[in-house]
Parts: sequence; structure tokens; C-alpha cells
Amino acid sequence: MNILLVAIFVVFAVAALLTLWRIVIGPSILDRAVASDVLLTELVCVLGAEMAINHHTRTLPVLLIIAAIGVFGSISIARFVARRDNTDR
Repeated sequence: MNILLVAIFVVFAVAALLTLWRIVIGPSILDRAVASDVLLTELVCVLGAEMAINHHTRTLPVLLIIAAIGVFGSISIARFVARRDNTDR
């Protein structure tokens, strides 16, 4: 069981590092926005896995807040990009 847990968290860590790399190098704001959503999703998955492993639900409010931040952030970025594209014409 411990080897499986280590493998799971190593995979999550590698995915998070690759996602951070995409946030840094871009090249566009939409690439960075998608990478930010992926990073938040990975964080939700790690917290959910931790809840399942330790048999508790104490971090459920944190999961809901992270999900709300992701949704509102994506909507804000989409509206910003749409508004910017309309002014370029």
C-alpha cells in the first residue's frame, strides 16, 4: 500500500511540475488559463485522494472553495479575452 501511495503522489508531483512549466512558458493567456485549471484540478485530486486514504471529510469545504475559484477564474479570463478580441476588430 505504501509503494502505491508513493507512486500516486510522484505522478501528481510530476504532473504539477509540468503544469507549472506550461504556466511559465505560455505562450498565450489561454494556455496559461488552461494550465491553471489543470493545476487546480490536480490539487483537488490530491486532496480527494488524501481524504479517501485517511477516511475523513474534513477538507471537503476546501475542495469546494478551490472548485469555485477555478470556475470563477475561468469565466473571468474567458470574458477578458472575449472583450479584448472584440476591441481588436
